[in-house]
Amino acid sequence: METAWMHKLRQRQVLAFFVLLSVSEAGRELGPYSIEEEMERGSFVANLGKDLGVELAEISTRRARIISRENRQHLQLNVQSGDLLISEKLDREELCGSTEPCVLYFQVLMENPLEVFQAELKVKDINDHSPVFTEKEMMLRIPENSALGTTFPLNNALDSDVEINNIQSYQVSSNSHFLVVTRNRSDGRKYPELVLEKELDREEEPELRLTLIALDGGSPPRSGMARVLIEVVDTNDNAPEFQQSIYQVQIPENRRPESLVVTVSANDLDSGDYGKILYALSQPSEDISKTLEVNPVTGEVRLRKEVDFETIPSYEVDIKATDSGGLSGKCTLLLQVVDVNDNPPEVMLSALNSPVPENSPDEVVAVFSVGDADSGNNGKVISSIQEDLPFLLKPSGKNFYTLITKRALDREEKEQYNITITVSDLGTPRLTTQHTITVQVSDINDNAPAFTQSSYTLFVQENNSPALHIGTISATDSDSGSNAHITYSLLPTHDPQLDLSSLISINADNGQLFALRALDYEALQSFEFLVGATDQGSPALSSQALVRVLVLDANDNAPFVLYPLQNASAPFTELLPRAAEPGYLVTKVVAVDRDSGQNAWLSFQLLKATEPGLFSVWAHNGEVRTSRLLSERDAPKHRLLLLVKDNGDPQRSASVTLHVLLVDGFSQPYLPLPEVAQDSAQDEDELTLYLVIALATVSSIFLLSVLLFVGMRLCRRARASTLGGCSVPDGHFPGHLVDVSGTGTLSQSYQYEVCLMGDSSGTSDFKFLQPVLPSSLAQSSGKEMVENSTLQNSFGFNHY
Repeated sequence: METAWMHKLRQRQVLAFFVLLSVSEAGRELGPYSIEEEMERGSFVANLGKDLGVELAEISTRRARIISRENRQHLQLNVQSGDLLISEKLDREELCGSTEPCVLYFQVLMENPLEVFQAELKVKDINDHSPVFTEKEMMLRIPENSALGTTFPLNNALDSDVEINNIQSYQVSSNSHFLVVTRNRSDGRKYPELVLEKELDREEEPELRLTLIALDGGSPPRSGMARVLIEVVDTNDNAPEFQQSIYQVQIPENRRPESLVVTVSANDLDSGDYGKILYALSQPSEDISKTLEVNPVTGEVRLRKEVDFETIPSYEVDIKATDSGGLSGKCTLLLQVVDVNDNPPEVMLSALNSPVPENSPDEVVAVFSVGDADSGNNGKVISSIQEDLPFLLKPSGKNFYTLITKRALDREEKEQYNITITVSDLGTPRLTTQHTITVQVSDINDNAPAFTQSSYTLFVQENNSPALHIGTISATDSDSGSNAHITYSLLPTHDPQLDLSSLISINADNGQLFALRALDYEALQSFEFLVGATDQGSPALSSQALVRVLVLDANDNAPFVLYPLQNASAPFTELLPRAAEPGYLVTKVVAVDRDSGQNAWLSFQLLKATEPGLFSVWAHNGEVRTSRLLSERDAPKHRLLLLVKDNGDPQRSASVTLHVLLVDGFSQPYLPLPEVAQDSAQDEDELTLYLVIALATVSSIFLLSVLLFVGMRLCRRARASTLGGCSVPDGHFPGHLVDVSGTGTLSQSYQYEVCLMGDSSGTSDFKFLQPVLPSSLAQSSGKEMVENSTLQNSFGFNHY
């Protein structure tokens, strides 16, 4: 169990060693080496440093070591001296049994760069075993009339040693009747036979006791002894004879126990007890005794256990037929075991390199060996892997294969491969073994970060608090580990007027953007910059995205009055003729708002007036108009307080003060002309002339006005019942808001006409310069406008 654990540990340790394995050198061979068995542990085998052609220091730095397919490590490498030593006493008989030569196969593995060398160690036999007879005492019954030269087979001795150290000859103790002859079997074993040299006489000598000695060929030789008791019996003229001297039989190795192998048969011409035959195995070895048995009566030879071609491919045994008189005959059974495909192929993984870096073609992934204990086609194997994988199998020596990548791998496409190595033999039926290895693909930095959007648009309300989180950008990297760890940064801007570092900061870890200070929509409505995303690979890869920040307007600016100016040293006064009709345009208040959108939609409202009801202001454009006819009772000076409001939240406003001066006509001077130094006499004359002209003009205008007034009153009374008077639209424009930002002029065009109107009380009003609404507004008011051009022309009034 410890050995298996160590084996797995060594397999894990060599995973990284096969990265640079050279396929062309993976099958190089060393040796062969040889050593005698039973050598002490640490005995010297060879100097691998010389055979490998490397320096001693290189053996250590390249971490050379021994790999063996067996569970036990018989050899060890001294990396300081480069000597190959045995790690334990080697018993050839235990390792190989009767197989000769006894060869142990191993590999020498060197790393940095990785090389595998095939080698073999031949364990030489020494004469450490003596011959041993399975029967310490053998008994023979020999008829006294046996012919000279008759042979009597004896049980052979067994010796675990091989070749010259095995049994070479037999000797028999000194006697006058027999000598021993050493015979050879086809499998190389030697057995003794007694040869009768002098006739026997039962009456003279009824029994003989001999000592049989087996000698091996060692130096010095070893021997074993057994006793042979010979009983001389009465004459039995005929010995049993087999129908065949040799029985050749073939059986498959998968034959079940107790199966019939062959039936041998012998005949004896004698009658009675001398004609009764018993069958038995003659001088069987231990393996044969455990494998075969013969029925003593019928001669049927059956299997006692299954035979295995891979262990013992053939058997040779003598079958003896003995009659009751002690005469015997023999035949030879040659049993050939036929190989069947009963052993699946084996896969032995020597090294596994996982993970494998991506984008690395021709990378060594694993080294393994295959084998099959069967023979012939049953022992020939072919190896393969799945065809849809980017890997390739290459032979790299006897029964060794190297698994390499046939193209560059992509971890982002697939980060793990399950590779099934399929090994099949060529037997019938074919046997297959599958071994699955898992290969991880390690990441390299071959993918740049990718933003979720090519550009980002962020909205920020102006007057924001500092360090406000305004949005998050995000990028992904299909790599892994540090190659996928993304750092965000602001890229330098090419706009020299934009100080990006004072406006925006970014969290390098999560891409959160923060406004560093309060933004002012009126100063900066939008700006854009580039954000970079960089991974932590080597070399680092990066990408960039455009971020556009739009500042949203807040209602932080009150309306500003452009006209009339409120900061003048003297108040601005508007002139209003007393003859103005209702709706007369006195002036227009012009205001702007630095905000935008609905925050800049302005509306106008009259808060306070000297004469309530005399003036009105249109909410959408700031036009101040008269609401009724002026009378003599109206004060000559009026002060109006107007409120200009925007539509923001919260609402902001500004006030406007207007001064209106009522005049009788536009010819009346409002301000005195500056005095000019003239001659006093000339000035008085010119002034008198001007006063006369002015008085005459005023008197004429007054008289003409009275006549017009009377005429219009009569006209209105006469036509009141039929024409219904002149209908003049009154009131204000609809109260919806109009954005007047950026304009300081009137937004409408006007037409003026004069109409005489009468009321139910009999009084008449003179509407002067009555403004006419545009056709679209007149239609929306729902009132019909009646134009009396004939009447107007009769009084000399024309449209302005």
